[in-house]
Amino acid sequence: MDMMSMVTSLLAAQAGNTQTQVATTILKSNADAEKSAVLTLLGASSPSLANVGAGIGGNLNISA
Repeated sequence: MDMMSMVTSLLAAQAGNTQTQVATTILKSNADAEKSAVLTLLGASSPSLANVGAGIGGNLNISA
């Protein structure tokens, strides 16, 4: 094996490693987004306002 083919194979391996790292990062980001969407749909991320007094948690009109 000559020197140029060894360098080429090392560069190809390094590029493949970089592509794998990018793909892993994107997959993790997608999984986190899906988890967030599911928690939002289930209402797990929003606090319950069942036991608070009247007028708490309502919309505030600040245009006046």
